[in-house]
Amino acid sequence: MRFQVPQFIEVEDKIFGPLTFKQFIYLAGAGGVTLAAFSYFSKFLAILISMPFIGLGLALAFYKINNRPFINIVESYVKYMTTERLYIWRKDDREVVKKQDEFGSNPSVPLPKLSNSKLKDLSWSLNVKKNGEEMEH
Repeated sequence: MRFQVPQFIEVEDKIFGPLTFKQFIYLAGAGGVTLAAFSYFSKFLAILISMPFIGLGLALAFYKINNRPFINIVESYVKYMTTERLYIWRKDDREVVKKQDEFGSNPSVPLPKLSNSKLKDLSWSLNVKKNGEEMEH
């Protein structure tokens, strides 16, 4: 028996002309808020109220960041702002260097030695940090 395998399942169907259903809903929502603003407020105030909603509707419908829809970015932002965050204190690296200089080559307090695998992990993390800093400049 032969079965037909669906292809292009990541691409949404265009339902309303060149728009997908989600895009149409986002734009219709922004249009509805704009229509309500113009019917209840003066022209100047309606423009001020409707501009953020029009921008948000356009961004939700068409704007992508790193090939991800804008709604995913908004969802991540809301989740980040509403959930509790855990901050972990880390000792400053400069303090470790000062302590090593105080003890000289023969420290009275044994300092931990890095194994080969930990040294590779540290080297990798420094390279990643260095590359991230280079990209910002």
